[in-house]
Amino acid sequence: MASTLAQLPPPTILFNSRPPLFATLQRITMPTLQGKKIRYTIVAKATGESSESSTSLSIVESVQNVWNKSEDRIALIGLGFAAVVGLWASANLVAAIDKLPLVPSALELVGILYSSWFVYQYLLFKPDREEFFRGVGKYISDILGQ
Repeated sequence: MASTLAQLPPPTILFNSRPPLFATLQRITMPTLQGKKIRYTIVAKATGESSESSTSLSIVESVQNVWNKSEDRIALIGLGFAAVVGLWASANLVAAIDKLPLVPSALELVGILYSSWFVYQYLLFKPDREEFFRGVGKYISDILGQ
């Protein structure tokens, strides 16, 4: 990985925020296991705006709507405080479990097995995947009250 990163060419410098019209594509030579060299051409393009800004904006709007609709704001503050304390406690619990011998490896194995089962059960086949996404959409609309 480090040798691949070291051989990458520098990014194209844009003048007046426009790329050159006839930019030459740089070729990257990478060795393989058999000693042969393969040449790759890499082209990267940015398209559209990032979806992160619209997602974060909708989250902020959702929080503002809940805050404005609420009659018991002290309970909301208490719920937020409890969420922060719960997050802190769970992070400390995970850190304490991580220090025990053999437990992290066993939990990692359990996580791999469960992830494999989940993919096989819900995501591998198209009818199961559609049913899963319908259920997720239903739960999200129930939570948001739509």
